[in-house]
Amino acid sequence: MIWAIIAIVVIVVLLAVFAMVGFNKLRKADIVAQEALGGIDVQLTRRADLIPNLVNSVKGYAAHEAGVFEAVTAARATVQNAAHAPSVAQKAAADAQMSGALGRLFAVAENYPQLQASANFQSLQTELADTENKLPFARQYYNDATSRLNQLVQTIPWMFFKGMASVGTREFYQAPAGQQQPPQVQF
Repeated sequence: MIWAIIAIVVIVVLLAVFAMVGFNKLRKADIVAQEALGGIDVQLTRRADLIPNLVNSVKGYAAHEAGVFEAVTAARATVQNAAHAPSVAQKAAADAQMSGALGRLFAVAENYPQLQASANFQSLQTELADTENKLPFARQYYNDATSRLNQLVQTIPWMFFKGMASVGTREFYQAPAGQQQPPQVQF
């Protein structure tokens, strides 16, 4: 009789430990995915923060291009709002809008060789290029973290703990159609 009680206690303890491991594994995977999404936000915000300086640099040379400046300003506002939005699709759409607006801004800048020779403009251009290079890595890191989380949430035995851990599948970051590659900007 005592052995049966000990066996039941051991089984209950093992099940409790297994539940804690499952809970923690799912929560950690979800935290990594949240952090990875934050990495995308950091790069999008950094890019948005560079925009006013770029616009001001170009404005002095191309004052008659008001439509381009308005499009860039609107895209920047969209990116800033999307950085606080929970939807990955909103972030991707804002990213696409910003890429298009930047492409138009740099097309205007190409018409002004003095602007392209400006040290300030070149510095901003380098910082923006660095940010543009970091964005695909941030997106990939997020998608990798999301893949790992989604695999855990949808496979046995971890799927039994998803409700207890308040964790579900996440959507992947997918660039809108035509935006899979960074914008091609010629200087």
